[in-house]
Amino acid sequence: MPADLAVIGLGHLGLPLAQAAVAAGISTLGYKTGPEGGSLTPADMRRMLSGGFRPTTNPAELGRVRTAVICAPTPPGPDGAPDLGQVAAAARTLAAKLRPHTTVILESPVYPGTTEDFLRPLLEEGSGLRAGRDFHLAYSPSRVDPGNRDFTPANTPKVIGGLTPACTESAAAFYGRLTDKVVRARGPREAETVQLLETNYRHVNIALVNEMAVLCNNLGVDLWDVIRCAETKPFGFQAFRPGPGVGGHGIPQDLTGHSTRSLRMVELAQQVNNHMPQYVIQRAAALLNEHGKSARAARVLLLGVTYKADLADQQGTPAHEIALRLMELGASVSYHDPHVPAWSVLGRPVPRADSLYEAAAGADLTILLQQHRTYDLQGLSVKAQLLLDTRGATPTGAAHRL
Repeated sequence: MPADLAVIGLGHLGLPLAQAAVAAGISTLGYKTGPEGGSLTPADMRRMLSGGFRPTTNPAELGRVRTAVICAPTPPGPDGAPDLGQVAAAARTLAAKLRPHTTVILESPVYPGTTEDFLRPLLEEGSGLRAGRDFHLAYSPSRVDPGNRDFTPANTPKVIGGLTPACTESAAAFYGRLTDKVVRARGPREAETVQLLETNYRHVNIALVNEMAVLCNNLGVDLWDVIRCAETKPFGFQAFRPGPGVGGHGIPQDLTGHSTRSLRMVELAQQVNNHMPQYVIQRAAALLNEHGKSARAARVLLLGVTYKADLADQQGTPAHEIALRLMELGASVSYHDPHVPAWSVLGRPVPRADSLYEAAAGADLTILLQQHRTYDLQGLSVKAQLLLDTRGATPTGAAHRL
């Protein structure tokens, strides 16, 4: 049975798009490109299936849709640049079945120029069709925020940049069925650069507040009180908060190797953010020493090992590096996370604490890495022998903050 939409790539980008399309009454196919992992619950998936969502492994079905959106993951490669391997595979699979008048949209995080210089040739060579004449081609930066209940695809504006004005309008007509507002960019390069700017904006500002965390600790200043006061300014300031590291799927991009000039501020921000797990270890070791204990043979409990609160996604979580460094120091590491039933670091299983309060009471040091809603932080601060809060989530004075 033909569908209106094919979502190619069923990971953290594709599944929310498919979910929104099904909710809007759009008949939707889902085509998996690799070992992807999304953040939808089993209940969400059951609702999608009952709403008409059809997962498929048959590429022939891709030739029977009006719109195809490529949401293949682009994880960092060995050089730190996005790996376009799964985008290429998706493009070749689609091209072999591409029909005239189909609208093809790329949503994967990519460098500016990828849609025109990388995706377009693959589609044209594999199909014998010409983009902008025989089929529509556009780019739209994904704005998925997993777990955010306030901003959904329906109320988040969608940016569109097409190869031609007709391509833009065709893509805009599709997204107009999903969202309240469509924003037209000048072209695909501008739309791709929107993704670049939005991702780097987040990383640069997180790096700034992470550096402030180190500075404030040295000065004996309560950074969270500083942020609380600063965010009362009604203009020119947006609050970001420090943490043990930056996780998630939106990797910072500094254009190195893709431009004659890199983004120096982004490169520096990466250095700052990449240092945060080591800073957590330094703070942990210092706290243990202050209380007459050594990191070697210390019992350390890690709370929350996902990259974001209330989700099971572990992409880029700093918990892995923190656990590894603690083990290298000789610490005995365990963890608790209501969303992660089993966890391993470099193939080594990490013991899971069944009873949270008992584990916190028995650990020499408890480190809060992610503030899941289910955690009673006041109770934990009472039970734990020593608590390091990397998120500023505990009541003032109840724990040592990052």
